[in-house]
Amino acid sequence: MKPSRIPDGIPVLSHGRHRTPRRGACFMELASVLAGERWSDHPSCTHPLLGYLARLVNDHTSDDGRQQLVPLVPSVVGRRGNDRTWHTVAVAVAAQTILDVPEGTQHALAAGLLQAERLCADAEPDLAATRREAQFALGMVPGAVAWVDRLGIRGRIDAHIFAKRCAPTMVRCAVEGVVASASPDCDARLGALLEAGIAACPPPDTEIAAPAFTGTRPLPAGAGRNHR
Repeated sequence: MKPSRIPDGIPVLSHGRHRTPRRGACFMELASVLAGERWSDHPSCTHPLLGYLARLVNDHTSDDGRQQLVPLVPSVVGRRGNDRTWHTVAVAVAAQTILDVPEGTQHALAAGLLQAERLCADAEPDLAATRREAQFALGMVPGAVAWVDRLGIRGRIDAHIFAKRCAPTMVRCAVEGVVASASPDCDARLGALLEAGIAACPPPDTEIAAPAFTGTRPLPAGAGRNHR
């Protein structure tokens, strides 16, 4: 990612959730502003799984590195996705990281990819490309696939359970695996992971520009909840 000048008045991206813009902003709170929505870290302008990925990347990136995420904020606005997005984003982020994470994380990602591959097979031809991506990633980690087989956890799950439990777990494990690898380019890898997730979610019909921040937004309901 190339650094970009932060527009005048835009809060510096920071960790966690913020009650008002005066206290800073996380990635998705800034997205809610660009979308013209009420101030929130869970705006409706972005698919829930992509929003979850963005919050995780925001919170696990260093303070200096986090500012390099700002140019990506407009890219999530309007990417509401569809039922298939649970598969495409989860597979994209797992495939991006599975070779470069600790063994335990690799096992978890392989288990998720095996479930995704089966669900994609059921949804062909719509998810044929995503199925091939999952198969390719699994082919790179035969040891992790063998571990899943030995554990006997290849039982099928339906698309609802995948969206509710498996896909978010894959995204969380991918982000935490990158951090646990403790590589010197961790921030860049997290940014690339977010870019992969964005690319896997259908784009909006119109391009969103990044306007200057002009003021505060009403406090969202449930403002005291945890940033997740």
